[in-house]
Amino acid sequence: MSVQLAIAVTQLISRRRPTLVSLTGIALGVAFFLAVSSLMRGSERDFIKRLIDNNPHITVSDEYRKPQEQPARQQWPEGAVEVLRVKPLTEVRGIRGHGQKFAFIESLPGLRAAPVLVGSVVLTFAGRIEGVTLNGVIPEKMKEVSTIEDKLIHGSLDALAANPNGMVIGDGLAKKFGLEMGSVVNASSPAGEVRTLKVVGIFRTGNANYDESQTFVLLKRAQGLLDRANRVNRLILQLDDPYAAREVAAVIERRIGYKALSWQEATEDLMSVLLVRNLIMYSVVSAILVVASFGIYNTISTIVIEKTQDIAILKSMGFHARDIRQIFLAEGVILGALGSLMGVTLGIGLMWLLAQVEIKPPGATEIVHLPIYWGWEQYLLAASFALVSAVGAAYLPARKAGRVQPVTILRGMA
Repeated sequence: MSVQLAIAVTQLISRRRPTLVSLTGIALGVAFFLAVSSLMRGSERDFIKRLIDNNPHITVSDEYRKPQEQPARQQWPEGAVEVLRVKPLTEVRGIRGHGQKFAFIESLPGLRAAPVLVGSVVLTFAGRIEGVTLNGVIPEKMKEVSTIEDKLIHGSLDALAANPNGMVIGDGLAKKFGLEMGSVVNASSPAGEVRTLKVVGIFRTGNANYDESQTFVLLKRAQGLLDRANRVNRLILQLDDPYAAREVAAVIERRIGYKALSWQEATEDLMSVLLVRNLIMYSVVSAILVVASFGIYNTISTIVIEKTQDIAILKSMGFHARDIRQIFLAEGVILGALGSLMGVTLGIGLMWLLAQVEIKPPGATEIVHLPIYWGWEQYLLAASFALVSAVGAAYLPARKAGRVQPVTILRGMA
């Protein structure tokens, strides 16, 4: 142990109460930093997990990001002639050549894809009429890109393959119509097609709007009902790495031309809110450590005042100003390091207690636990910030101690 470090330890031990108060302040600051950070980041990751698990990571639709220009405008971009009331050609909407485009997407590594035909139909049962969204799917493909199979409380998606006229509906829609497994409803499309469909599955996601408006049938059945033979208007993708969705979507859009929407782009407003929330959270918990560092400043300042004569004697013995500063900076490092260690231990205990809290939100049927994030980087961040705050608080007293003039002090002692 160097002489400076030995002196620093001796001074801290000789002032046990102020030292203990400073350590407690740093430890509590680190502990609350970890508790708040783990809770906020845990809730953020839980929210994003629910968001990206319940929705496609990328959705390719039969739309273009920029509308195609008319041939006349391409030929004469500066032309002054404008033709109004031109009736566009009626065409069957869908992704053109979806087979080749789907094959290209499936060839990309680290993802799974499924073709879907989405349209609107009107369900009729016992005199009740309701408009719903019809999703035409291939069951084995859909199970790879959606969690709907996990949300089924009755039946399965495979029942669609066994029953070409089968339909899977939400629990909310079933209650609204008074339907149950095996019930038969009539479905009418805007194209004038009418089909009789049998309920072969019921799901519950917890999202009332989704459970009341979404239905699933075989892709072939949806194509016939919507009069869109061999067409799909959605390609939905799930990635092994959801956070790569934006880059993968850009690659797909450049290659096939159709709009590819990543989940980050679709939820930019929500992600901005989460970013602002994190900034506020870190500002608040960092302020706790800054306040705790004032205890260290007070402790070391008091030591400097009380040990002025000792500092003068050390300088007269050959200690340089740099050596004196190192003594008091070492005290700040010791307090910061020990306080961080105590705070991390206490913080882990607080995080464990928070993880045991059970909450039943109003209207919910299941008890949920507080989401806690256990990532190692937050421990490193809390300890580092505490150490920097402690050294910063010790710097001014250390600088003052280094400027002590031994001649003036020793003359006053004579």
